[in-house]
Amino acid sequence: MNLSDVRQTLRTKRRALNPAQQRVAAQDLAAIISRQGFFLRAKRVALYLASDGEIDPAPLLDIALNADKLCFLPVIHPLKANRLYFVEYRRGDPLKKNRFGILEPLLGTSTVAPVWSLDVVFLPLVGFDRSGNRIGMGGGFYDRTLANSTLQNRHPLLVGLAHSCQQMDAIEHQTWDIPLQKIATDQEIICAKQK
Repeated sequence: MNLSDVRQTLRTKRRALNPAQQRVAAQDLAAIISRQGFFLRAKRVALYLASDGEIDPAPLLDIALNADKLCFLPVIHPLKANRLYFVEYRRGDPLKKNRFGILEPLLGTSTVAPVWSLDVVFLPLVGFDRSGNRIGMGGGFYDRTLANSTLQNRHPLLVGLAHSCQQMDAIEHQTWDIPLQKIATDQEIICAKQK
């Protein structure tokens, strides 16, 4: 099976979860992460707004906002191909749909955070393995954006979020892939064992 077929199969799996299963998974994910030391210590966190059956970090976003953490959401960079900005989000800030139909904050009305200034980046996955390899949607947005996170020798902790059904035995690592340090599912936190 080629990567495109694998991606489609995994997307179909996560979209097959009904709304009640999605809601429970999102709540379980938030409960697991909110007890972790890396989350409790973090002051600046980047999350995403779920689409296409992705596990929803909205309950985690609520917990972070209630804990007075600065929260940032991805916005498609208007000039650089397949790159993201991370824009500060406050409860009630206006959102608009980007070209993929995903809600994002309005660029130019909020603070943009350099990637190196973030403590944790929670990112969506299509598939993952226990070594921290991930399959994304195929556009390379996160890989290109995070590749530049070596500024000032500060790296945010990269935590992939997924339904447990998105786990694979192994994913072939490509040279441009940015590996994850942790993967969080609705069932567990996986500390990636990079090879």
